[in-house]
Amino acid sequence: MKNEKSAGAVIYYLDSEPKFLLLQNTLKTTYWEFPKGKIEENEKIEETVKREVEEETNLKHLEIIPGFSHVLRWFFKLHGELISKEAVYLLIRIRNEDADKVKISSEHQKFKWMSLDEAKKEVKIKSNLELLEKAYNFIFEYEKQKRLF
Repeated sequence: MKNEKSAGAVIYYLDSEPKFLLLQNTLKTTYWEFPKGKIEENEKIEETVKREVEEETNLKHLEIIPGFSHVLRWFFKLHGELISKEAVYLLIRIRNEDADKVKISSEHQKFKWMSLDEAKKEVKIKSNLELLEKAYNFIFEYEKQKRLF
């Protein structure tokens, strides 16, 4: 069995509530996802995340939020071979003024900024929904702590 490792990000900006960036996959049009890609040799997770986010969204001013990490694992078949996939997701905040600068790559056909409630209606994969809810709860606590200091 082949093993693959990827890294990605849950991206948000803070309006009256967090708005999350979701990308609609070109091949699976009912599938909304977060930017991610394979970790290249000798590349750190943070480097992969920044590279993939820029390649897939054109966003450059990225603030990786410390303390958040979430790992998803799954299996799939490709050309008859079973592959074990692991993806580490970090949390990224962008500046509000950068939200309208998204330009998606050919891997995706559409993007949308969504509130948690809007995203819950679109995200069909349970593990991605759990990731989104974990990120939302982390943001709530993180922003609350920032206001205290």
